[in-house]
Amino acid sequence: MKQDTARKPLHLKQEDLISALPRQIGKVTLDYSHYPGKDLYSDGAIEDEILSIVKSASRIEYPKLIEEKGSWPILYHLSPLRANIVDWLPIDKSHKVLEIGSGCGAITDKLSEKAGKVTCVDLSARRSHINAYRNQDRDNITIHVGNFSDIEPELPFDYDYVCLIGVFEYAQSYMGTKTPYEDFMNIMLKHVKDNGCLVIAIENKFGLKYWAGCKEDHVGTYFSGLEGYPDGGSARTFTRKGLEKIMQNCGVGEYSFYYPYPDYKFPTVIYSDRRMPTVGELTNNMRNFDRDRMVLFHEKYVFDGIIEDRLFDLFSNSYMVVIGKEPEITYAKYSNDRAREYMLRTEMAEIDGQREIRKIPMTEAAAEHVKKMEEYYRLLEKRYQGSGLSVNPCTWKEEGYAAFPFEKGRTLEALLDECLEQDDMEGFYELFDRYLKLISFGEEEAVCDYDLIFANILVGGDKWTVIDYEWTMEKQIPAKEIAFRAVYCYVLEEEKRNKLNLDYIIERLGITPAQADEYREKELKFQKSVTGKRKSMGEIRATIGTYSVDPKVLMEQHLQEILDKRIQIYTDCGNGFSEAESYYLPDIYTEENLIEAEIPFDGNVKALRIDPADRCCMVKVRELLVNGVAVPLNKKQVITNGTMLGKDGYVFATNDPNMTILMDEIPRTGENTLSVKLEIAPLTSSLAQTVADSRKKLFG
Repeated sequence: MKQDTARKPLHLKQEDLISALPRQIGKVTLDYSHYPGKDLYSDGAIEDEILSIVKSASRIEYPKLIEEKGSWPILYHLSPLRANIVDWLPIDKSHKVLEIGSGCGAITDKLSEKAGKVTCVDLSARRSHINAYRNQDRDNITIHVGNFSDIEPELPFDYDYVCLIGVFEYAQSYMGTKTPYEDFMNIMLKHVKDNGCLVIAIENKFGLKYWAGCKEDHVGTYFSGLEGYPDGGSARTFTRKGLEKIMQNCGVGEYSFYYPYPDYKFPTVIYSDRRMPTVGELTNNMRNFDRDRMVLFHEKYVFDGIIEDRLFDLFSNSYMVVIGKEPEITYAKYSNDRAREYMLRTEMAEIDGQREIRKIPMTEAAAEHVKKMEEYYRLLEKRYQGSGLSVNPCTWKEEGYAAFPFEKGRTLEALLDECLEQDDMEGFYELFDRYLKLISFGEEEAVCDYDLIFANILVGGDKWTVIDYEWTMEKQIPAKEIAFRAVYCYVLEEEKRNKLNLDYIIERLGITPAQADEYREKELKFQKSVTGKRKSMGEIRATIGTYSVDPKVLMEQHLQEILDKRIQIYTDCGNGFSEAESYYLPDIYTEENLIEAEIPFDGNVKALRIDPADRCCMVKVRELLVNGVAVPLNKKQVITNGTMLGKDGYVFATNDPNMTILMDEIPRTGENTLSVKLEIAPLTSSLAQTVADSRKKLFG
């Protein structure tokens, strides 16, 4: 393996530095014809760490390293989930692909796996070396290092696919013209051959995550895209209509929109106009890997309303635009965050109006797992024959995937949700009882679909069909265990389902507490076996250490702080104290715990009451004057509901602390002033009570 010699002593001339750079790393070719001699951007030392990783570790080791490092840049540059954005495209070994802004090679990895030849362009030599080392086993990659505007004129015009993944938003940096986005698109379209495609993946500036409290991806501030980037910056994102306007200005006629979810960086599902998300599907919305965020509302519930009103194309977090012939794939869902032997992609293809569901292994190790689904179909069909429960047929194709006919209907999960929303528990249990009866059929057989959850059953009138039986096991499992697992998963996935009485269902199934514990433990072991004990993206986010803050809680805390610092004044002119004869003193804190106030009162006032807080606290009286004369802190002049500490302090073990100054023996005039300086320290109720009790024990 050739070593990276990008960093040389500074005394070397620029041409010597460039000539010393590696032209070949493994099987990858690097071209520095237009490299300026230094990288004009860098993420700093983290790039050296990533380079060290890709030099010494194989792809299969990246997920473990990501979990161990707990670093956003390492996750972003090395996660195999990044490549999901292009994995579903119908690229094959007959195709030439151009990738602009290839960076550290997360997308190059997948493109070179699928295509015959991949040409990359990137400004950074350091990142290009990372790209080359991670893909050094691929002999179909050439990386051009340098400025796009210098390299582009020499690129061919016959690429089957030109990919701009997270690049189009920087067009004004590439172009520097008055219409940079149109100019950039026109230039890239020139390099696409007839019947080829230009592929753009980009954030939607109106993506729901930005409304919900995520910072804008490029400038890192709240609501920047929504507000039209008032503070500038090099990147610009667009709505769907904004992108369509650019394409219209470029004369683009044929294009199709896709919607990566949760976003294009780590997509787990790709939707399209022909297969939009349904209510309840969008549950994975905590996407703050790189920055802290606010949580202004529950995105799932807002997405549900958006989907119901058919507005998802406006609020999708990201877009993927395919300019050219529309791919036959209308939907792709990834399960590649599992152990390697279970990694697969589920997709929907539409050919001549006919839909087909496909399960495609994403590793050689997963091929046997997917291939066995055809056998599972035959076993389950035999078990449930005559039961009223159909099994969606499966056929293994020579192309290397399992094919299923598309079935219409609503999931049992959606029907049960509808019953809960309408408080129709009778309808809920009617559906559940039928479910239990159907899955109990042939219970004595040594074959069972362990994953017969409600989402895997389609209901179309009287026809109930199992549409996913990936986790079929050739052994006997009691129906009540399968049903318990289905209910357990159902409740865990959605807060609103907590209204369901799980204990009642357990009793209905005849399951003992000990059996319930046993089934939960089995579920935990099952999940670990599927994931290979890998961390979920949520767990990785927690490891990285970004926070999600609820502003509603902060607002309540801030309001409480304001309430805690309110000083209420009561006056007694002979009829006692009343709320009607009280008022608040605003903004009298001169320091964090110190208040100063001049309180005027007339000669008719017999007593003044000061409520220094709305919570337990300690108070030190620094000054208490009437018309400049000190008020003695004795029980003849000052009455409190606190416990005195020393000669000038009090502890109040109450949320309504007060101090009453009696005026009968204090000289007054027609117009009088009470001057107050109090040092106030909030206390918890238990601590305040402990201090008060200790004082009483010492002094009675």
